[in-house]
Amino acid sequence: MSKSAELARLIQSRAGAEPPKFGLVLGSGLGHLAAQVEGVAIPYSELPGFPHAGVSGHVPELTIGTLEGRRVAVFGGRAHYYESGRADAMRLPLEVLAALGTEQLLLTNAAGSLRADLPPGALMLLSDHIAFAGTNPLIGEPSEARFVPMTAAHDPALRAALTAAARALEIPLPEGVYCWFSGPSFETPAEIRAARILGADAVGMSTVPEIILARFLGLRAAAISVITNMGAGLSDESISHEHTKAMAPLGAAKLERILRRFLKDGVA
Repeated sequence: MSKSAELARLIQSRAGAEPPKFGLVLGSGLGHLAAQVEGVAIPYSELPGFPHAGVSGHVPELTIGTLEGRRVAVFGGRAHYYESGRADAMRLPLEVLAALGTEQLLLTNAAGSLRADLPPGALMLLSDHIAFAGTNPLIGEPSEARFVPMTAAHDPALRAALTAAARALEIPLPEGVYCWFSGPSFETPAEIRAARILGADAVGMSTVPEIILARFLGLRAAAISVITNMGAGLSDESISHEHTKAMAPLGAAKLERILRRFLKDGVA
């Protein structure tokens, strides 16, 4: 039995065998959303191979239960490439999610904006991404399944459903391209200018590896960024992780409303 199958059985023994309809990965400062789920919270420390609490603002627990009548699996935190130099750091958790029978994945993150119309507190639905970090979570995968097509990596049906939920709530949810930098240092003003020339609308240090892994595992995926700052050189604000955590709640409340409406309305 594979490690992911063993962990899936362990989780099912504690949270029940019903497959979660959706998986949800929470970004910096967004961990409180897991507390809204009626179910069982399992610390990552009790799931061998799951990431540790390497970044403040993340809650290292897997919560499985019900939110707005839907069975969900919520990852209160993620592992980042910059913590270990491993782009595949979230592979095992996502393999476990697939082993639980989940088919759809929603990702959230905190990001820096490259657009004046996306100020701190705004939300952005990812339409596509640029892997500027220059690595890939499937490096070393021996099977030919590693050649994953990425044309519709950000699932059109999920994006349409999230857009409809936001529209019903009259919450702006523009689409944009997310550019993945490795971190942990923030981008330079020159890197921000380069990202803008390449067509990026926001920058961040996560999400892209999970999107690639999701497609590899056959999961439909979509992602939303909470804008916490403007990119370096685009404003006079001081950029720091503390600033990111402080600003994340501005968009998190709107994001929670959208996610609840999305779950309530359902999606094909």
